[in-house]
Amino acid sequence: MMTFIKKTSLHVGAALFIGTVGGVQDALAQTAPSGGTGNNFSSIASNITTSIQDLPGLLTGVSYMMGILLGVLGILKIKDHVENPSNAKLQDGAIRLAAGGGLFALPIVYESMLNTIGQGAGVEVAKVNKITMGTN
Repeated sequence: MMTFIKKTSLHVGAALFIGTVGGVQDALAQTAPSGGTGNNFSSIASNITTSIQDLPGLLTGVSYMMGILLGVLGILKIKDHVENPSNAKLQDGAIRLAAGGGLFALPIVYESMLNTIGQGAGVEVAKVNKITMGTN
């Protein structure tokens, strides 16, 4: 059973890595907002912002998947404890269930926190028009 869990966790980790790397775009790959392909600080910052725009959705999906996975593993561990209490501790299953519940509730808690605090309505960020490096 442990080798199955280790293999499964390796497969899930590899899938998450491939999904994360494949979903994030290169900061310099897009064109600049002015239509050119400038590599100034503003275009790079704009491209990074555009690239990580979908990251909260990805983290929400990963959080739900890992929460469900830990919940199922917790139930299986509690089942092992019921069948053979001397080999499997009840604590292991309870910890997995609690961690799975926390991960499953994380997106809801984050959204309610964001709605309570707001999205920085009163804060203005200083804008940089252009940065030049060097004296040439």
